[in-house]
Amino acid sequence: MQTFSKILSITALTASLALGLGSIAKAEQKADFKVAWSIYVGWMPWGYAADHGIVKKWADKYGIKIEVTQFNDYVESMNQYTAGAFDAVTLTNMDGLSIPAAGGVDTTAVIVGDFSNGNDAVILKDKASLADIKGQNVNLVEFSVSHYLLARALESIKLTERDVKVVNTSDADMVAAYKTADVTAVVTWNPLVSTILEDPTAKKVFDSSQVPGEIIDLMVANSGVLKDNPNFGKALAGIWYETAALLTADSADGKAAREAMGQASGTDLKGFESQLAATKLFAKPADAVAFTASGSLPKTMDLVRNFLFEKGLLGNGAPSADVIGIEMPDGKILGDSGNVKLRFTETYMKAAADGSL
Repeated sequence: MQTFSKILSITALTASLALGLGSIAKAEQKADFKVAWSIYVGWMPWGYAADHGIVKKWADKYGIKIEVTQFNDYVESMNQYTAGAFDAVTLTNMDGLSIPAAGGVDTTAVIVGDFSNGNDAVILKDKASLADIKGQNVNLVEFSVSHYLLARALESIKLTERDVKVVNTSDADMVAAYKTADVTAVVTWNPLVSTILEDPTAKKVFDSSQVPGEIIDLMVANSGVLKDNPNFGKALAGIWYETAALLTADSADGKAAREAMGQASGTDLKGFESQLAATKLFAKPADAVAFTASGSLPKTMDLVRNFLFEKGLLGNGAPSADVIGIEMPDGKILGDSGNVKLRFTETYMKAAADGSL
């Protein structure tokens, strides 16, 4: 079963690549574009669209070529984007801030595709209350969305990380780790959550549906590339909404698409639909626009940037969470207006909503 790590860390090598390549990536009019994506329920439409001619259809409409590449290593896909090897990549809102933005690459969220609505969870062994986590070792991928979810869970019961001990554990080892006697608390994401919950000792005590809208899955692109090539953004929007409509269709074609996406992600139709049920998917562009323009997004990004700052993930020597500017759709900026590196825009989703693609 394939999984991936939503990891909020940047290596020295990545940093040097970002500074050496990403910051000087040429933004100019061009005809060929490269998109990177990785395995996750909310990103499976990109692979399906590439395999079934939807990417080509929309690229042809705008007289461009789009090459879509699947990465089995999520972190590597972001590293490659940050280094300038790709024009766009799928990532979470937190990773967009901590990796390309912190690496100096001005990045724009073209598509707000979904948010985790139960796919990420805190699980205890033989304990049914979140309060029972106090004093326990908690196995999770350090500096990941799991780490963030733990912080939010502890906050909800007036505890802090000082009340537990985080044990850094690879996602690849999480299921096996849970089966050992020493491991009594884990935080992870689907499909690992579903697998662990098959064990009768496993009790879900907190999940991402309790912090709705905070773990957001995006398709982002280099801001300079978008500025000089708006048709690339339009094509991405066309690809996403055509495929998302198919994904959610109550039809034989929709079922076949979900089955294909499930198989591609290492599960079956039932497993994939279970993960989809724990995902707030923005299949309709108007819904994505409403969410992106809502007052909740600045609040979420404020929580995220402060979490990243506390973990030292906004760059060496960052004086505060304000070090990187985050632009909202209305033009308001969180942080340094002179160093805006992450932008949210409604432009391409609105074009899809009003039929002007």
